Formats: sequence, structure tokens, C-alpha cells
Amino acid sequence: MKTGADTARPAGQAAPKLDLSGVMFANYQYQTNRGSSRGANKFDLERVYLTLKMPAGERASVRITTDVFQQQQSGNDSYYRGWTVRAKYAYLQYDYLKRGNVRAAARFGLVHNVFIEHDETYWPRWMSTVATDRHGYFSSADAGLASAITLPRELGEIYAAITNGPGYTSREVDRFKDYGARLTLTPFASRADGLLGSLALTAWSYQGSTGSRFAGGGAGQLGPVGSSLQRDRWGVFAAVKNPALTIAAQYAARADEGETGSNTVTEPRAIVDSTGHLVSAYAIVRPFASGAGAARSVSLVGRVDRVTTNRALGQRHTLVIGGVAIDLTKAASLSLDYQEQLPRDGGPAAPSKAVFLHLIGRF
Repeated sequence: MKTGADTARPAGQAAPKLDLSGVMFANYQYQTNRGSSRGANKFDLERVYLTLKMPAGERASVRITTDVFQQQQSGNDSYYRGWTVRAKYAYLQYDYLKRGNVRAAARFGLVHNVFIEHDETYWPRWMSTVATDRHGYFSSADAGLASAITLPRELGEIYAAITNGPGYTSREVDRFKDYGARLTLTPFASRADGLLGSLALTAWSYQGSTGSRFAGGGAGQLGPVGSSLQRDRWGVFAAVKNPALTIAAQYAARADEGETGSNTVTEPRAIVDSTGHLVSAYAIVRPFASGAGAARSVSLVGRVDRVTTNRALGQRHTLVIGGVAIDLTKAASLSLDYQEQLPRDGGPAAPSKAVFLHLIGRF
């Protein structure tokens, strides 16, 4: 008996190949803060990504990545307090250029943002999100249109996107769009081995806008506000990576505009600027890896983020991560790590100190 899918497929055409994979992040954490939260602990299944890839005809393919995560926002407890599912990536890709070793593809749907995934190719995402993600620069995915271009002779790649702006966890909330681009150069990839051959130099820019909360006007207001508020970011990044050592460093800056007042005669609307930046560096040392074929069962991990959330107000904090990771198998790893976030110079960030036992499983 043929199914509907079988009868819809042209005669003689083979069923498309389905590629299904996934990754699971879990941890046990113990808070070492002073005060009432000291000793708080929990087991946490952070999330599970399930990725489905399959061709959609010549030069076209589809990717869908579902994000199984725990509902953490107390305001949504009436919906569900446990684990739920949403889409993170969901796009159709068309490979519009294949000429020699130059490749170019266009993507439409829920696509990658300009930089976060690139940083995750060096940093172990399962221990913590990368700096621009953790400190709220932008979401790792969003709805929009993107293009990825691989440069000839292994010189690097270009990635550009136009997106809604709020990120994949929200629907579109205004008429403004965000524009991002990243250039990554690997100048020695085809001419040298070792760390020099792996050198990657990256520059990225993200020009964003958000709508005013007074866009619709309202009773007693001076009128609707149709202009946008600035939401720009940019950064530079450098990294090297081989089986024994990974080193990366970056600088990123942000410029945001916000609103105060009630848009009324007695309390008029005013625009306030908030500019900040971050410096992040990390290293991963694998002491028992001496070459490409050597075992990499143990890794020593260290990272420091120094974050200025508002330069004018002097709001700063520092994040420190340190630990050791063990590869249980080629697809499963375990880490024991300490993470500490502390305000600097009176910054508003809440102090946080915790010991984690992290687990990742790939399948």
C-alpha cells in the first residue's frame, strides 16, 4: 500500500535522504553565593537540539532544528512549568553558486545570526553560551534572509543577513529590520600547518533598530512615535585551534537607545543612550594531545569576560569560568567547572558563584 507521500513522488524518483542528528545539554549546579541562595542546587536538562536535514530538489535543501527547553520565565508558568519545544533554525537553502572551490548559498526562514555560531566553533557551548549571547548582544537565530559565501583557496567566508530583530524566541514586533554581516579570513589555511594555518580573523557588524513603545499612541499622549531606536553592534575576533590548543579573543561594542517618560505633556518622551562593550578571551588546553591523531580525552578550560553594560553610568561586571572536561566517548563529554559573575565599580549585575557538572551528548 502506498502512502500519500509515495503517490505524490514522480515515478522512478528515489526517496530523499533524511539526516537526523541531535545534541543534549544537561548539568548539576550548586550555588556557593553568600546569603539566602547559598547551597541552592538542582539537576537541569538545559535543552536538546534535534536537527533534521534533507534535500529539496537539485541545489536546494531544508534544515529544521527544534529546541527542547525548560520554561524559565515565571510569567509564563500558567502555560507550562516544564519542558517544551520551539523551532530555532528552520530554513530552505538554495546553493546558487558552485564554481571551483567557491560556494554561495541563500537561506530563507529562521536563520543564523551573524557571529554567535562562528564563536561556538571554538568555545564549548555546552559549558556556557558565548560572550555576545550570554551578555545580550543579540539572539543566535532570527527570521529573515541570509547568504553564506565561501571564498576561494580557503581564504575564509562572508555571511550576511537581514532579519526581523527580536530573535527566534519572539514574533516580529515592529516594522524595522536588522542588517548584519561578517567577514572571516583564514590567510594561512592553504599555506601552513599547525596554529598558524588555523588562524581566523573576523570582523562583524550588526545595524539594528527597534520600534518605540509609543508607536501606537494612546489616550493622553502627544501622538504616535514612528521613528526607530538605535540597536547597533560590532566586533572583532581572532582565534587559533589545533588538537592540543585553542585560543580566542574578541572585542565587541554596542550602542542602544532607550526611552523614558510617558509621552505626555507633563512627562514627555526622552531618548537615553546606552553604550557599552566587552572584552572576552578564552583558552582550551588538551595536555595529552600531541598531534592530529592523538587522544583528546582531557581539556583544561579558562575564560574571562569583562563587560561594560553602560559606560556613562560605569556599570560593569566580570565573568570568570574555569574547569576541566573529559571526553567519555567521541560523542559525550563531562566537565567540572566553576563560574563566577561579580559586579565591578558598583555595577548592577547580580553576584553569582556556582560549581557545575556539565554533560553533553551528541547523536
